[in-house]
Amino acid sequence: MVRADYRLRSVAADDERLEAYARLVVEVGLNLQPGQLLAISARLEHAPLARAVARAAYAAQARYVDVLYADPQVQRALIEHAADGDLGYSPPWLVSRFRSLGAEHGALLKITGDAEPEAFAGLDGGRVGRARMHAVDEASLALTDGVSNWTIAGYPNEGWARTIFGEPDVERLWEAVATCVRLDEPDPAAAWAAHIATLEQRAATLDERRFDRLRYRGPGTDLTVGLHPETHWLTALDTSAGIRHIANLPTEEVFTTPDARRTEGTVRSTLPLYVQGTAVHDLVLRFEAGRVVQIGASAGEDVIRAHIGTDDGAGRLGEVALVDRHSRVGTTGLTFHETLFDENASSHLAIGISSLEGVVGAAALSPEERHARGINHSSIHTDFMIGSPELEVDAVTASGETVPLLRRGDWQL
Repeated sequence: MVRADYRLRSVAADDERLEAYARLVVEVGLNLQPGQLLAISARLEHAPLARAVARAAYAAQARYVDVLYADPQVQRALIEHAADGDLGYSPPWLVSRFRSLGAEHGALLKITGDAEPEAFAGLDGGRVGRARMHAVDEASLALTDGVSNWTIAGYPNEGWARTIFGEPDVERLWEAVATCVRLDEPDPAAAWAAHIATLEQRAATLDERRFDRLRYRGPGTDLTVGLHPETHWLTALDTSAGIRHIANLPTEEVFTTPDARRTEGTVRSTLPLYVQGTAVHDLVLRFEAGRVVQIGASAGEDVIRAHIGTDDGAGRLGEVALVDRHSRVGTTGLTFHETLFDENASSHLAIGISSLEGVVGAAALSPEERHARGINHSSIHTDFMIGSPELEVDAVTASGETVPLLRRGDWQL
């Protein structure tokens, strides 16, 4: 009888934690407004969080919550058996879903925590790389540039825990996620406000200096990335359709939009990258005049080649992000095998589409003017981690003054 009572208390505690997490996503991440629509993209394993978020959203007076579940095994069947010309098919009703949401200025939530990060292992890498719904991806990415309040959050599940720990220790993963998203604080919302204020001050300090370029030096990395004269450093605190929201839970980065024409040199990834159900290990990219000209990887090279060949902008940088070693994610000591978390333990870069907010005045430019200014456009945005204690990051002014930014993972400014 005592054991049964304990189990009841444990289940109740788990339910309470899930509901608290859902409220954090709705109230702090999305800042959902009364009368808004909410679209959720999730995997089948994420259903408990999707349901809890729906409850929290309706409690916040959402007008309607729509959940779209994806199943990687269905996608695997497509890659294995579909005609080659049908691999990149974008169902028009899915494109319309995102466009309609944008027209209504609805909110968007993506739930991560991949239970099958290598679901497409063993398949032809070229076919895997081509099996992307480009028009759907573009419609989704368009919402994240000032149209919709949005956020991304991870949900602990057995498959994800097994990838990290070698066993399905979901409770251990829950504890790590709770730490990363500040759910372990007495007042998570207040903790988030204080944390974002620190990141905003760091971004403001970078803005004041008006650096011309960044230099990265470390094992396998010797890279220079040009910045815009109108560069604006950002945090995950964003304003879309007049609604302030936090785009990533967790977030530890300051980031900006590089000049896509001015990347030179070689960079090596320091953590695994998961692209379309395939693990890419030891990624090495060499850039000339802003474009990837050489690709190497110890695993998944064919997939990343196809991914970078998606469109004209997929082989150029769309983001540079700086993260110090004292981040909540980094101090767990874990590799999460999930970009949302790993990118917040490590400085990183992204190939593909740029944020217009990273360049002052970019939103008022035509697509042709943005292209001419080196503001990248693509149907992808793929982050890869490059940070390590050995990586040194410097900023360089237009006059050639070098200013250290990161040494052994410690912030220098």
